[in-house]
Amino acid sequence: MNSSIDGLLSTLNLTNTGARTTEDIFTGPSQWMPLGRVFGGQVLAQSLIAATHTVVPERMLHSMHGYFLRPGDVQHPITFAVDRIHDGRSFSTRRTQAYQQGKPILSLIASFQTDDEGIEHHVEMPRDLPDPESLPSASEVLAAIDHEVARYWSRERAFDIRHVPAPIYVHADGEREPRQALWMRAFGRLPDDPKLHRAALAYASDYSILEPILRAHGIAWATPGLKVASLDHAMWWHRDARVDEWLLFTQESPSAGGGRGLSLGRIYTRDGLLVASVAQEGMVRVPDPGAFD
Repeated sequence: MNSSIDGLLSTLNLTNTGARTTEDIFTGPSQWMPLGRVFGGQVLAQSLIAATHTVVPERMLHSMHGYFLRPGDVQHPITFAVDRIHDGRSFSTRRTQAYQQGKPILSLIASFQTDDEGIEHHVEMPRDLPDPESLPSASEVLAAIDHEVARYWSRERAFDIRHVPAPIYVHADGEREPRQALWMRAFGRLPDDPKLHRAALAYASDYSILEPILRAHGIAWATPGLKVASLDHAMWWHRDARVDEWLLFTQESPSAGGGRGLSLGRIYTRDGLLVASVAQEGMVRVPDPGAFD
């Protein structure tokens, strides 16, 4: 198995401490990151796994909304406290608080539902985008750059990510439009557990969701003085999908202002089935905003 997938699965394999007063307590490791801050998608996915452990097996995660409170430190493990807020006839609600050194770094509420029948429809997937095989991978785009962040993005992430149009890692060329799409899939096969795949999808959804904000103003990740941080993250799972098969993630930013930007996204299977919707607001600060008008 790919070492990056081993790392992802190890991170999502939480330890049940067995302690419970009013909350269930779990612990999990922090993945190494080049700048020393815990990847937001990691703590989201771990918090969802912790909540999932407290729900009856037949109820599947269908929505969550989380707030990033403090940056996490990769040098320390994370403790997850799950509050069993409510169990109804069809739905269960959980709140997970993630802590490091006694301080909360993320707080989220998630909802789970017993499978049910109902009306169905979904927005169609764009059909005019290139196939993932025709696009360069991050390792191909960043191979010549000798920098720890470039090395991590190109070699150590658990997901293969391919942008439409070209990525904005170093340069933000082309039209300044607040939208993009990308293909993504895990670098190796994951276990056949739909609950794990839903948590892993939350993990991957945090990689790039704020990029349409930057693309709208011609801002690359390598822009000197750029500061970007996730503030909150909402997600709705509509249908099952495997994250080790190609998924299309379409993204757009309807608004930015006040040092913040909002991005919305839809995730489709390769054959066009809408499997999840995503929304995230982030802090975006540049040294001279007027230079990007």
